[in-house]
Amino acid sequence: MISRRLLLSAALPVLMVLSAVPASAETLKVVASFTVLADVVRQVGGDHVKVTSLVGPNGDPHEFEPSPADAKALNAAKVTFVSGEGLEGWMDRLITASGYKGKPITVSEGINTRTMEEDGKTVTDPHVWNSPVNVKIWVANIEKALSAADPADAAAFKANAEKYTKKLDELDAYAHSKFDKIADNSRKVLTSHDAFGYFGREYNVSFLAPLGLSTESEASAADVAKLIEQIKQERVKTYFFENSNDPRLVKQVATATGAKPGGELYVESLSDTKGPAPTYEKMFRYNVDQLSAAMAKSS
Repeated sequence: MISRRLLLSAALPVLMVLSAVPASAETLKVVASFTVLADVVRQVGGDHVKVTSLVGPNGDPHEFEPSPADAKALNAAKVTFVSGEGLEGWMDRLITASGYKGKPITVSEGINTRTMEEDGKTVTDPHVWNSPVNVKIWVANIEKALSAADPADAAAFKANAEKYTKKLDELDAYAHSKFDKIADNSRKVLTSHDAFGYFGREYNVSFLAPLGLSTESEASAADVAKLIEQIKQERVKTYFFENSNDPRLVKQVATATGAKPGGELYVESLSDTKGPAPTYEKMFRYNVDQLSAAMAKSS
């Protein structure tokens, strides 16, 4: 009897300590529309989220065709994130097919968007993430949504968001350090489609492209001829193709103008883990390095 009392008295303080520790919140199942957004959500969510990206590495978010597995992942999600501004034209169909009852969080809300003319219409450029200044707004929106879904871990989300925002400021400063020393008339390149508008606005770089905002659009022979003439007049010396797009058209334009290859850029999709751009931070630095090196060489 004495030994049982001794065991109970020894165990009591341990039990009291354990009961005082709050139960950890359940890991949130989160879906993001494409890899760039999925990585930023992971940076904010940390260990408290399990993120599934619908569009995979090196995938094109414009031409994505969802599968039954994507519908299943969406249906199981507690929170879903999209970039918005017309990027995910397939999302409404997927929501209907999956039976998902929630409303996706549009992380680009609050960004100072740019517009352009395409096929005679004024459209919003959806490629906001190619400026880290814009991604800071993503981070704030993601933190708010995760905290609402999981209040117990709000402090962790806030700390992660603050830490990552500082990293985005560092990326912005890094880009300026590379481009600000290059003459304005040398900051011109040819790319596959018009996805670098926000990058160009932020760092005063001119991007010329045979395709419009979406890779689903088709360039007419007249458009291509006009672009070739413009490239010759402006003496654009370097072209880049994109990891998620067909490079044939941009190579055709480059051949006609004499532009030299600058390499591959990661614009709408991260690489796989073995590639040079498995995270947003590495993607942005990689693109800055590729572009600035080509411009410095041509100047």
